[in-house]
Amino acid sequence: MLTVGLTGGIGAGKSEVSRLLVGHGAVLIDADRIAREVVAPGTPGLAAVADAFGTDVLAPDGRLDRSRLGSIVFADPEKLAVLNSIVHPLVGARSRELESAAAEDAVVLHDVPLLTENGLAPLYDVVIVVDAAPQTQLDRLVRLRGMTEEDARARMAAQATREQRREIADILIDNDVPLDALRKRVAEVWDELVRRARRGGDRAPGEGGAAAE
Repeated sequence: MLTVGLTGGIGAGKSEVSRLLVGHGAVLIDADRIAREVVAPGTPGLAAVADAFGTDVLAPDGRLDRSRLGSIVFADPEKLAVLNSIVHPLVGARSRELESAAAEDAVVLHDVPLLTENGLAPLYDVVIVVDAAPQTQLDRLVRLRGMTEEDARARMAAQATREQRREIADILIDNDVPLDALRKRVAEVWDELVRRARRGGDRAPGEGGAAAE
């Protein structure tokens, strides 16, 4: 089994790369999706969040009111740390459970938006960073996601820098390119991942921080 951490800045196109790698055969473990699952109605995670922040963070139907919770935690680093202390262990446990269910020869793709910020690179055999110029990110967020330029810039500034992400990359995917070129690059990356999986997931000498382009 080869474990792959996939990350990239907001608007860089990580989701498209993830979709393409799954199309080639990768087993996807999506941290964002799991983070929603572990605080679904009836879960211990949701109960712990309600205990920590009060029942006001629950919608009338019993689901987590993410907008209200976000307005609380993103304005207070200490409260955000409390939320993370509840959710992150649950996400980690569920991720390990899903990984253990994968085939021995699988390429397991962990889609982790905050991989760089949380110092998670050492957890994976290979780290892939999807890279795009800040202006490209900004354009996609405003044009495709409907954000205001101010909101888009604030979201980008809250993440790791482009240089910090590139520093942890074993494989770098440039997404300042047309879709056909991206598909070709992802196919090349998939071939490399399969080769690494066959040799047991070990990094080649000199790998682990220097981006392969």
